[in-house]
Amino acid sequence: MKPAKLISAVVSGCLALSLMFSPAALAADTAQATSNTDLINEIMKYLESYNVEGVDRDALIRGAIDGMVNTLDDPYSVYFDQEEAAEFEHQVDLEYVGIGIRLMYIYTSKELYIEEVMPGSPAEQAGLKRGDTILKINGVAISDTSGEELAGAAGTKVTLLISRNGASKTIAVTRNAISTASVTGQIIGSNTAYIAITGFSQTADEEFAKVLGNMRAAGMKSLVLDLRDNTGGYMDSAYNIASMFMDSGIMMYTAGQDGRLVPETITNGSKIGVPVVILTNEYTASASEALTGALRDNKLATIVGTRSYGKARIQSLLPVSNGDMLKLTTMKYLTPNKEDFNHVGLAPDIEVQGKTAQLVAALRIAGLTTITLAGDNHILDVNGHAFAGNIGLLKQDNKVYASARILAALVECDITWDSKNKKAVFTNGAGKAFGFTLASKEAVSKNDETLIDVSAFAKKFPALTWSYNAAANQLKLSVK
Repeated sequence: MKPAKLISAVVSGCLALSLMFSPAALAADTAQATSNTDLINEIMKYLESYNVEGVDRDALIRGAIDGMVNTLDDPYSVYFDQEEAAEFEHQVDLEYVGIGIRLMYIYTSKELYIEEVMPGSPAEQAGLKRGDTILKINGVAISDTSGEELAGAAGTKVTLLISRNGASKTIAVTRNAISTASVTGQIIGSNTAYIAITGFSQTADEEFAKVLGNMRAAGMKSLVLDLRDNTGGYMDSAYNIASMFMDSGIMMYTAGQDGRLVPETITNGSKIGVPVVILTNEYTASASEALTGALRDNKLATIVGTRSYGKARIQSLLPVSNGDMLKLTTMKYLTPNKEDFNHVGLAPDIEVQGKTAQLVAALRIAGLTTITLAGDNHILDVNGHAFAGNIGLLKQDNKVYASARILAALVECDITWDSKNKKAVFTNGAGKAFGFTLASKEAVSKNDETLIDVSAFAKKFPALTWSYNAAANQLKLSVK
């Protein structure tokens, strides 16, 4: 299954340092700049005087600026007018107008459902719930929409036809301004903390300090730090958060035009004092990668998930005299071990595919021994706490199936696919292998995912207990 982020703001760059070039720094180029300016003005006069259809002077100037920036061939360098700059800063600070839902789209079955409803959001107030399948947006079937119809101005309405527990229902939601928390946390089990950073806003470091304090007060003895889908933000927030894991050391190296590597050091930090597991995926980018690399290279964390995005470049927001703003790549950065992962990404220490399987694997590595998952093919609870994800539940031929990846994570096995024999193979820590074939119907393939008959699986892995509530269509999986 592939997620389609239709609601979440995705920020392509981050603000690292506020850089300004003084007039003295530009003085040496004044003569050449004057000559170039004369040339530009000459061309502009020709266009204004002779172009048969006339010209818009402001459009010419904006086009010239965009043309200069585009010659850099850098997707992260962008010229913003005042309105665009304000919108970008709102995105970085996780502020936007919408209804407050996170969606999952299953491409193979063309199914769109709500994976998460933000607390206090217009969606929650209107009665939308996680697990609801969206059938139509403003009367248009999902197969004929792009999902952009959910966006709109504050105060306007969007009408959704949803399916819940087999019944259809129409719900109208009024869009509004939404500001989401950058950091959330909870204790899973007796002493394993889970903290998610969704973006490095200007206040993310302060939010993290507060949440971390709450986790310590609740008895935290290990920590799972979720940086999946975190596309970056302010680098100074990431630096301040890194200082809450390490008392001293190098967070990263930076380099400007001269290529000289400069260590960015932490000197007055504090030790985290507990084992840390970081979750990453292909949307973990920029400041998230800087924090991941810092904790990994300083041997403070184990990385679980998939390879990160690969953005090892820093942008600065440079104010322009007319009130506009230039977001320009001014630095590259390397991890403390001097790894330049730009366009490559950071490889996890332990690769795990699948959102729920990644979470389970991270919790197990962090030391959580008792885990109970509950849910279906849309929703997920872990030890009674709601999470984005699902169990991959399938009821077919009087058998109950669950995701092979999730089952593997629960019993701490590696999983491979034997294409010759059409068999899912689970290998435990002792090297013993257990197979489940398509031919025996102990395994099935659906929506590009392998699912395993839970009853057959529990016979081979008795540490797993399970139950299925047919009336609620809910599956429960437990390991101790």
